[in-house]
Amino acid sequence: MSAAASGSGESMDHQPAWQRTLYTLAFVQFVSAVGFSSTFTFLPLYVKQLGSTTGLSVELLTGLVFSAQAFAMMLAAPVWGALADRHGRKMMVLRATWGGAIVIALMGFVRSGEELLLLRILQGLITGVFSALTTLVAASVPRQRMGYALGLLQVGLWGGTSAGPLFGGFIADQFGFRTSFLATGILLAVAGGLTSWGVHEHFEPMPYVSAGRNGFLTAWGHVLSSYGVRLTFIARFLNTLGRTMIEPFTPLLVSQLMHTESRTATVTGVLLAISAAAGTVAAIYLGQLGDRRGHRRVLVIMATLAGLFYLPTLWVDSVWQLGLVLTLTGTAAGGILPTLSALLATYTEPGEEGAVYGLEAAIVSAGRTIAPMLAATLATWFGLRSIYLVVGIIFLSMAVMARRWMPSSPHPS
Repeated sequence: MSAAASGSGESMDHQPAWQRTLYTLAFVQFVSAVGFSSTFTFLPLYVKQLGSTTGLSVELLTGLVFSAQAFAMMLAAPVWGALADRHGRKMMVLRATWGGAIVIALMGFVRSGEELLLLRILQGLITGVFSALTTLVAASVPRQRMGYALGLLQVGLWGGTSAGPLFGGFIADQFGFRTSFLATGILLAVAGGLTSWGVHEHFEPMPYVSAGRNGFLTAWGHVLSSYGVRLTFIARFLNTLGRTMIEPFTPLLVSQLMHTESRTATVTGVLLAISAAAGTVAAIYLGQLGDRRGHRRVLVIMATLAGLFYLPTLWVDSVWQLGLVLTLTGTAAGGILPTLSALLATYTEPGEEGAVYGLEAAIVSAGRTIAPMLAATLATWFGLRSIYLVVGIIFLSMAVMARRWMPSSPHPS
């Protein structure tokens, strides 16, 4: 039986083991997030430097480099998740970290934008560290502590995502773009080594997870038929859609408010780092609050606040006002993600974490694929600030859905 299956009956004597696993994986999450986010600030510049051998425009290649990785991950994540339930979750973390280390290090040696695009597709097919780590944590931690555990994992993600661009930008400025990819590969290899050394998994597959041809379909069907799961997946999609829509366009809004492009990147980085820090602090507290008061209740409150906090973006006329809005929305968002992941654990059975969080990763990737196109369409037709209005409506819709239809327990009363 998996650790999660016995988690609710664990004695205090057993808690240090799952706590050590959790703290190790939270640090692995931080290191991995630093690595994967370290190329965000200069990837378009690298594409421009490489150029095209097939005549594609730099703009098209840049868009493909970002979207193709998310699309590939959308296809691969459910398969990796189902394999985790068959063969173990630790193995999937090692695959994602060491596989990512090799592929991203190879990006430092490409000769054209097309070669980089192919490696980005391969990255999407073989990585997915956050999904793999979430699966392993959910299988290792007692279910009554799931909100706290996933909140701590979120701290590692947001902390690493905040530090990664600073790390990658420094390496790129000092030693060149190619060296930054090599440094990222080393970081991911370190994350894999920490997992191999510091995490011990006692794995036994669920009886219904067979090795037959229909094993994947059986696992996915069982998850999707669980009460409350489909609504939670819809909420997860809406959360990703809303958060991702604003990311590419926040620098443009900052530039408008400053009336100059000078120092826009620096100011935007500071604002996003503050927002991420607020979300990091909120993730732990709100995850623990969900463990005590109910994750659905926390979700309804935080989604409502996020929706309301985005609306004032329509009227901000200075950078500090935008910073306040982003800090408030970051705080609310910090409670949404671990709450949704904890609800998925609540609605499903121990032993099927791989299928659950593999499907979740596919839904996240679908949101990341669609969001930039939707936001660009809104900005073109209705102006830049219309994006923030629509994002506010998305989060308010999520709150209504969670309040009216999402169950507060795994089974209808």
